[in-house]
Amino acid sequence: MPPIRTLIMGAAGRDFHNFNVFFRDNNEYEVIAFTATQIPNIEGRRYPSELAGSQYPTGIPIYPESDLVGLIQENKIDQVIFAYSDVPHEYVMSKASIVLAAGADFRLMGLDNTLVKSTKPVVSVCAVRTGSGKSQTTRRVSKILREMGFSVAAIRHPMPYGDLAKQAVQRFADYADLDKHECTIEEREEYEPHIDNGVIVYAGVDYEAILRQAESEVDIILWDGGNNDLPFYEPDLHIVVADPHRPGHETAYHPGEANARIADVFVINKVDTATAENTITVRENLRQLNPDATVIEAASPLFVDDPAAITGKRVLVVEDGPTLTHGEMAYGAGWMAARRYGAAEIVDPRPYAVGSIKETFQKYPTTGDVLPAMGYGEEMVRELEQTIENVDVDMVVIGTPIDLTRILRITKPSQRVRYELQEIGQPTLVDVLKSKFGK
Repeated sequence: MPPIRTLIMGAAGRDFHNFNVFFRDNNEYEVIAFTATQIPNIEGRRYPSELAGSQYPTGIPIYPESDLVGLIQENKIDQVIFAYSDVPHEYVMSKASIVLAAGADFRLMGLDNTLVKSTKPVVSVCAVRTGSGKSQTTRRVSKILREMGFSVAAIRHPMPYGDLAKQAVQRFADYADLDKHECTIEEREEYEPHIDNGVIVYAGVDYEAILRQAESEVDIILWDGGNNDLPFYEPDLHIVVADPHRPGHETAYHPGEANARIADVFVINKVDTATAENTITVRENLRQLNPDATVIEAASPLFVDDPAAITGKRVLVVEDGPTLTHGEMAYGAGWMAARRYGAAEIVDPRPYAVGSIKETFQKYPTTGDVLPAMGYGEEMVRELEQTIENVDVDMVVIGTPIDLTRILRITKPSQRVRYELQEIGQPTLVDVLKSKFGK
């Protein structure tokens, strides 16, 4: 039988992982191309031969997803693999309809074909939506495990926006490593808080190779998920975070619902700022999906160096980019801090946006009157900097997980908002982790 001609729809993450663990060196399939969406500047490149294996001596081309139908028809594609995350179920089936109408099969790959088994215990932290609070949950888990006497490495879901061959396996132990690997704002937002806490971070493209290196130096692997994607590693404990600011999303988005169905533990985050009604709705929806999972309620309290400095000021709020774009949130921690501490006005940045930042607002019209900290490349970083400079305000309130002033020149006074996870009541993450891994 000739190999099955395959196209993989992705966003430079799950798509590459599925290829590496299932299609690479698998002569039953021939991967003709990847398509790319969500992330700027991915299409037009090639998945490099160094990573693609012996069947692909020139690598595999990456096209924009807008070329999907033409690629299927021109290349006589037999099957299309959908391999990216945080999209409504209706969106997935719309893509399926496009593929089916073009003549190919449509496929979603399950856990049995994509999970890598570790020789060390694995704790995975994933979510039902982007922006639910995975990062602070992961930091909390790493702190507890280290206090229990374990050494821990956080392996972060991929964000390979540069040279894919060079980024195959990346290890980050200090800020110099971030500079060496030319990390984007999005990468720094995920890596810096772990480094600040003394936790080694791994990331890259080839996640089995990454795992094997991490296993050599730690006791426990901590999978730090991205978007609402499923884990790449077979977890011994699977923690899934839900957001009561978006009740109902836990049953309406792919693959967040699948995450909920396999969870060992739910963390319903942000209950301090959500309504009781919404929290109850989320709790009940999760119970319907997975009645056996342990449920923990938690808050993400805000910390600002000088809250009084915000009072009475006209402010620009800068938030975590993916929370506003993929996550479809209209606000974040910075907006909440500005409201809580009495800002006179939160100034809408959209009229002042330039270049790719202006395009981001056009592509994601639900972002609200806050500025997403987009920085997938040097040009976008400079356009973010210019947009901040253009807005006529007294102060910039920064709600991103990193200190943007390390990357951008911000001439206006600023206040940074920090947030950490705090469990409310019982059970707690300490209870769960000690029950599972207690010595």
